[in-house]
Amino acid sequence: MTGKAERSGAGEAGAAADIRVLVVDDQILIRAGVAALLRAAPGMAVVGEAADGEEAIALAAEHRPDVILMDIRMPGLSGITATERILEAAVDPAPRVLVLTTFDLDEYVYAALRAGAAGFLLKDAGPQRLLAAVTAVAGGDTLFAPTVTRRLVEAFARRAPDPEPAPQEALEGLTGRETEVLRLTGRGLSNTEIASELVISEATVKTHLNRAMAKLGLCSRAQAVVVAYESGLVTPGASS
Repeated sequence: MTGKAERSGAGEAGAAADIRVLVVDDQILIRAGVAALLRAAPGMAVVGEAADGEEAIALAAEHRPDVILMDIRMPGLSGITATERILEAAVDPAPRVLVLTTFDLDEYVYAALRAGAAGFLLKDAGPQRLLAAVTAVAGGDTLFAPTVTRRLVEAFARRAPDPEPAPQEALEGLTGRETEVLRLTGRGLSNTEIASELVISEATVKTHLNRAMAKLGLCSRAQAVVVAYESGLVTPGASS
């Protein structure tokens, strides 16, 4: 393997709360720079570095990181395919995949969100932005506002090459409230906004969304937005 993995040593025994991160990028300078930044930050632990998708899958299975910083465009197995395979094989709790990209409207980002990535980060983001992003997704939050996810999906839902639609039968397994919460999530509303519109608590919104995602086999809010569009529950460009 061209990358490397690190096991926590005795000196890290007390750092159980550290966010465990796997860094995946085929460009060694970027990979090494990101890994060095994370190692120097309190509360972060780099459990491995991978130079391609195949290596990322192997290290993810071995070290079970909390967050994976995943490059999309790599020779051999792409970051998109690697994300799919990692999340399919993951033992609960699954890692949160944060894709790294050069352009914020890269068509590959849409495919990564469909694969289950938790969000995306531009490669030219500053150090503090990177650390904040890792912390945010590790805590279960989305990296960006739901409206950004919606705009991204709208931009590529029409252009994606014949995406396989989510079967209507799967949505029929949702309750009426779960369907409504999924629809509003697809429209780009935050949990707070959904709670206000449906006149329910934010905790109840989270419960309905989590149940809907579990029934649909989804692992991120961004993926739920994509399913809402591809199933026809939300129409790209529609205001309601």
